[in-house]
Amino acid sequence: MYDNENKAQALQSNFDAQLSASIDAAAEWLAARQKPEGYWVGRLESNACMEAQWILALWFMGLEDHHLRPRLAQSLRETQREDGSWEIYHDAPAGDVNTTVEAYAALRSMGVSKDDPALKKAFDWIMSKGGLKNIRVFTRYWLALIGEVPWKHTPNLPPEVIYFPNWFPFSIYNFAQWARATLMPIAVLSARRPSRPLPRENRLDELFPDGREAFDYAYPEKPGADFWDGFFKATDRVLHALQTYGEWTGFSLARNSAIKTALEWIIKHQDNDGVWGGIQPPWIYSLMALYNEGYAIDHAVLEKGLGALDDPRWRVDVGEATWIQASTSPVWDTVLTLLAFDDAGLDQKFEAEIEKAVQWVLDQQVLRKGDWSEKLPDLEPGGWAFEYKNGYYPDTDDTAVALIVLSKYKSDPKWRARGVEAAIKKGVNWLFGMQCRNGGWGAFDKDNDKTYLTKIPFCDFGEALDPPSVDVTAHIVEALGKLGYSKAHPNVARAIDYLKSEQEADGAWFGRWGVNYVYGTGAVLPALEAIGEDMNQPYIRKASDWLILHQNDDGGWGESCASYMDPAAMGRGKSTASQTAWALMALAAAGRKEDEAAIADGVQFLIDRQRDGTWDEPEYTGAGFPGYGVGATIKLGDPLLAERLKQGPELSRAFMINYNLYRHYFPIMALARVRTLMSSFETA
Repeated sequence: MYDNENKAQALQSNFDAQLSASIDAAAEWLAARQKPEGYWVGRLESNACMEAQWILALWFMGLEDHHLRPRLAQSLRETQREDGSWEIYHDAPAGDVNTTVEAYAALRSMGVSKDDPALKKAFDWIMSKGGLKNIRVFTRYWLALIGEVPWKHTPNLPPEVIYFPNWFPFSIYNFAQWARATLMPIAVLSARRPSRPLPRENRLDELFPDGREAFDYAYPEKPGADFWDGFFKATDRVLHALQTYGEWTGFSLARNSAIKTALEWIIKHQDNDGVWGGIQPPWIYSLMALYNEGYAIDHAVLEKGLGALDDPRWRVDVGEATWIQASTSPVWDTVLTLLAFDDAGLDQKFEAEIEKAVQWVLDQQVLRKGDWSEKLPDLEPGGWAFEYKNGYYPDTDDTAVALIVLSKYKSDPKWRARGVEAAIKKGVNWLFGMQCRNGGWGAFDKDNDKTYLTKIPFCDFGEALDPPSVDVTAHIVEALGKLGYSKAHPNVARAIDYLKSEQEADGAWFGRWGVNYVYGTGAVLPALEAIGEDMNQPYIRKASDWLILHQNDDGGWGESCASYMDPAAMGRGKSTASQTAWALMALAAAGRKEDEAAIADGVQFLIDRQRDGTWDEPEYTGAGFPGYGVGATIKLGDPLLAERLKQGPELSRAFMINYNLYRHYFPIMALARVRTLMSSFETA
């Protein structure tokens, strides 16, 4: 018996030593990668549409000799799948026809022959998927811009929408921020119908095997189409007719005024770094719209926007290839890194690095009113944005985690003198004002849930709305708990009711901004613990049981992006460092002694797979949007779902992300929280 006790103690001591060594190595790795300004940022990987569209946009703007085009083309060659297609996320079960068509067109615009082996494989794959008949609206726009598809066969977006007041059903402020910022420049392009055709030898004739005249340009029919689907299709026909015959009706005079107003809106919304909305779509379409309206390449607005392509904060060079990130995440990465250092108790060891980063975070608070204030004119600003410069679109998620970080310093005299108390107050007040009617929070706007807008043909690209989500709401509840709010507070009570109402029957929660049910569940349980919820309640135990049930044999957790369409993939997939960390943080929050062995296996998974202080993770565990259109969870299992959404597990309408630092700071948090939990077990 005595020998067994000694052996058990030795094993525990070795486990504890490994755990602490893993945390220390990871912290050293992070500290060494802090930027001189004080922040952290990792690469944001998405899909080949980014590079393909920049190649085509530069062609459209007469910049075919731009120095980045060959490098962007090389990135396309390097990311092509063996079957000839391009995919939405790493190791997707199939390629995506939209991405593949855009990459194909981009390489043809570079002068690559259709008989090139890579393009021949891409062509065969495209035709095997039904050819151009099945492409999305945005891909049609790109083909129209290079003269391959007539503009009359694209959804018409009237620039006159800029005049619609906030109370009007089709106000631009009823669209999600990313859709709104993209809609305006596309409306200008749609009104003008410009194109710069490719040279004769580079045209895409081969994609129209029966000739362009015989091609069926009709939009694919939607199963179960309702009144709004029919209404918007009819409206689209009327708008095209007005545009075609407008010269006879005086319609064009009013249109020119609308375009001028839309251009003013676009220019006003350019950020200080030259980008629009902190994301690729409004950036690239705004440049093309302004160029087409006569703005010179060396005009200050265009020069700044094009110059951002060479900014290392946006551009990623690897060998002979270049990738342009779809967005950047310095605020998000920095606040989560600071949270990891705090969890690990490393404040003193990295005091200088942390102080510099906290000050940087304080300086990033957005104190001017953005688009959100169109609906909330009396609400004072106080949020944080995701990117370097995005003053019009702070988001509630970054704000929540920034407040979690700053909560530690709210009573510190040094930080109070630097304004931390005022910053926290402004942030909390802004969040309270942004809470939606159902108790949850969306990311950028309040009550952004007008589902009829998703029926507009333009909106087939992914998500047009930004309704409340579980993960964002959970982070806000956690922040309020860290700041001393109780679950009895009216705003908190409504939020908890919302979270309970969104729990799946099996105990998990859907992940809107991270993959997927592991992410959602990993956000909710720490939030409930922070706000003082009784963690022994049946609904919380059910969530813990779900996580235990979905642990892999190697001790880790994983979930494929396919889980957004395939019920069988829910909570299932190759184990990853970030998803294992989310599960461990949830189980640590639940704090059940009965889960100790499973938690230890998860920790061992992270320890065993750590390399040089960090972890490898090619899998995509971040979600821009899952492609449902409504911006919220939907019930899987409908046999017509794939046909309605025009996507399967390959997620053709979705936008998925690999945040390169997720694999790093989340494991630190998880290991540190488990270390604290294990200590409580030993002393209990």
